[in-house]
Amino acid sequence: MEFGPVPVRAAEGGILAHQARAGERVLRKGHVLDAADCAVLAAAGLAEVTIARLEPGDLDEDRAAARLAAACAGEGLRVDPASTGRANLFAAVPGVLVPDVAAIDAFNALDPGMTLATLPAMKHVAAGEMVATIKIIPFALPAELVARGVAALEAARLRVAPFREKRVAMLSLRLPGLKESVIDKTLRVTEARLAGFGARLVLERRLDHAQAALEAAFAALDPATFDLLLIFGAAAIADRRDAIPAAIEACGGRVIQLGMPVDPGNLLLLAEFAGKPALGAPGCARSPRENGFDWVLARLCADLPVGAAEIRRMGVGGLLMEIVSRPQPRAGAARAAERCAGIVLAAGRSTRFGARNKLLAPLDGRPMLAHVAAAAREAGLDPLVVITGHEAEAVRAALPDAAIRFVHNPDYAAGLAGSLRAGLAALPEDIDAALILLGDMPRVRAETLAALQAAARANPAARAVVPVHGGVWGNPVLVRRPLFAALARLTGDRGARALLEATREAVLELPVADPGIHADFDTEAALAADQ
Repeated sequence: MEFGPVPVRAAEGGILAHQARAGERVLRKGHVLDAADCAVLAAAGLAEVTIARLEPGDLDEDRAAARLAAACAGEGLRVDPASTGRANLFAAVPGVLVPDVAAIDAFNALDPGMTLATLPAMKHVAAGEMVATIKIIPFALPAELVARGVAALEAARLRVAPFREKRVAMLSLRLPGLKESVIDKTLRVTEARLAGFGARLVLERRLDHAQAALEAAFAALDPATFDLLLIFGAAAIADRRDAIPAAIEACGGRVIQLGMPVDPGNLLLLAEFAGKPALGAPGCARSPRENGFDWVLARLCADLPVGAAEIRRMGVGGLLMEIVSRPQPRAGAARAAERCAGIVLAAGRSTRFGARNKLLAPLDGRPMLAHVAAAAREAGLDPLVVITGHEAEAVRAALPDAAIRFVHNPDYAAGLAGSLRAGLAALPEDIDAALILLGDMPRVRAETLAALQAAARANPAARAVVPVHGGVWGNPVLVRRPLFAALARLTGDRGARALLEATREAVLELPVADPGIHADFDTEAALAADQ
């Protein structure tokens, strides 16, 4: 590839290396110059521009990125079309990311012009979450080099091991002083945690924290009815001779590992009982916050090997005290799990749509607004608050879901900000984040909403998460509580976007393969064109 400054008159066919301005016209980096472009630049007084020009045997950046991404994508992954030399890979299914670290290191060592970056190894990911990106640094690479990269990646593809449905049995142990409400809460947290890994609880029993009681419970279990056994002690397991590991061994089971180099999660027990994995849960597993228990449970639910050696290799990266799941230092007070609510703005008058309320217009057999609410519910937003204004009763009637909370904004005619303010004011105090959804954007996918929440969990420093498709911001946006006060001060027809544009350094951009983040329906014609 040729690269360097050339006279404008000789730049036709070249790839512009830097943005160039000619009067009111801006030619962006990567633009291929034609004769008219060169004439405009010359007329604006530019003598030369810096360009790249492909040579025989070169592949342009997008084709190179696309080939490498296709070679890299294994089971459970999909690839977005390449743009500006970048091709992103997304989880097609929920599961565990399994990279070949040595192979990726070897690929990245081939040439600095082609790069592969991934999420951490063995991270559990949601469907739709971006897990890796291929980026080509120059505007083109030799085809021979790209072929070497393809061969390196095909030899060890990146994959997502999908979660398999597991039947889980759970034993909860009691001691005097342990409130039944604590066990009840642990049950709810565990069921939610298992659901995230594609598993389900099929049995729950409560018994005394004593070896004899455990042995009797083990004897009563039918191994054919469960795939995984969880044991929540009333006290931490302090030694291999403690009640839980001793009972497992007394009943023919095997202790594989007690203790793990992950904090929180140090006091986890990994064992085998009746040929099935058994976990003695650490105390932190009573909380929904991520801990070492999640790491082991995710691998087991994805049918990935977990033994003593795998657990002992978890130390690097095993200090979880500052990740999103634990934003406070360990010395601080315990904090509830991050909760994300949904706010659907549905108060507008639809003045550009015509005589009827666009939110009630039929789309695929149901009102437009119902699609938005359904995606929000599928993505687990709780609570889901719908802000009404214009034709409030009709909007309520279009959403018969009893779990939806309606909040009326009597000042809806003053603009979007009032509805946003009403929605934020209606949220419970323990809500940490909110997804702001627009009622006229029915094509946004539930998996996009889930990916925004997953990205927020993985990026504790971000005050907001914005979906991006084709390099352009879209809706909905996720905002965290630290921004709520500033959003509540907005006035008129200004939504969250104005504030986020002014605080870009705190905004995480999440590429998504969802054109629905840009699809709204302001007119009858726009709606008709979509059907």
